[in-house]
Amino acid sequence: MEINLSQLKKGERATIIDFNIEEIPLKLLEMGCLPGNSIELIQIAPLGDPLYYCINDAHVAIRLETAIEISIIKEQI
Repeated sequence: MEINLSQLKKGERATIIDFNIEEIPLKLLEMGCLPGNSIELIQIAPLGDPLYYCINDAHVAIRLETAIEISIIKEQI
């Protein structure tokens, strides 16, 4: 089932399948936020934004408005 990155819960892992290229900063693409890569939600800021992820062993803070533009599939445990 395809969902967006903002719907991932803390500790869950997923695989990036698509994103809106118009809304994703180039820096995220350079850090590995690309289709096929694994991503895990590590922590959520106290007010819910930004979200802290691990992408290919790199820790990245992604704003909620950007996370909504990234489509993922949850990895089954």
